[in-house]
Amino acid sequence: MNIREVNTGNSIEELLRRREECVGKALSIAHEFPLHIIKGEMQYLYSATGEKYLDLVNNVCHVGHSNPKVVKAGQRQMAVLNTNTRYIYNQLTDYIERLSATLPPSLSVGYLVNSGSEANELAVRIARAYTGAKDMIVVEGAYHGHTGLLIDLSPYKFRGPGGKGEPEPWVHVVPIPDTYRRKGEDYIEELKMVVNETDAIAGFIVESMLSCAGQVPLPGDYLSSAFKHVREAGGLCIADEVQVGFGRLGTHMWAFE
Repeated sequence: MNIREVNTGNSIEELLRRREECVGKALSIAHEFPLHIIKGEMQYLYSATGEKYLDLVNNVCHVGHSNPKVVKAGQRQMAVLNTNTRYIYNQLTDYIERLSATLPPSLSVGYLVNSGSEANELAVRIARAYTGAKDMIVVEGAYHGHTGLLIDLSPYKFRGPGGKGEPEPWVHVVPIPDTYRRKGEDYIEELKMVVNETDAIAGFIVESMLSCAGQVPLPGDYLSSAFKHVREAGGLCIADEVQVGFGRLGTHMWAFE
């Protein structure tokens, strides 16, 4: 296949060759016939050969590619100040206050980080520091991030190609609560068994809707019941909203709601 890409003057073959020379091979390409994307606009992606694609895959730009409101807000702030949390400035507290207002009243303190992996790793560290325990409960098929700690907490990774195969001793995996296969109460009983058989639980980290595990909606009372049992055992509960929160499910700002 020798497609001359009119907007760039580079063929797919040439771009792939350059990518292979300078980009780590662990970063895979999603399609058998790679797309050369040159522009994104709201829900659409545009290729160098002029095709327009409806983007049903990219979970990062969840309010659209190049959303004008997001672009203007970023440009406006970058033209004034871009710094870190060591200094006092209005935008930091303004943003956390507005974000906290979308959450239950008990969740009123925030940390701003650079990625979902950083957020989840920090949450696990907080759970361990607060409880003094190390063990964590995760759901089969879950993916929580790409740091060393989070790969150990992600069956999607450690059971996948190149993974360890089995969890670390401090990682307890419970089944995907899929009501197509069994009643929701069965999954709660299995989680209770894990909690009761573990000396000390630091926490339970779970997506409010299972993404990499197959876009599986949780049974209606699964989170409330599971969180109740974990908290009674002294553990903290972490709702991983990185891929499914922030309005992505449509009716609520946060999927755990």
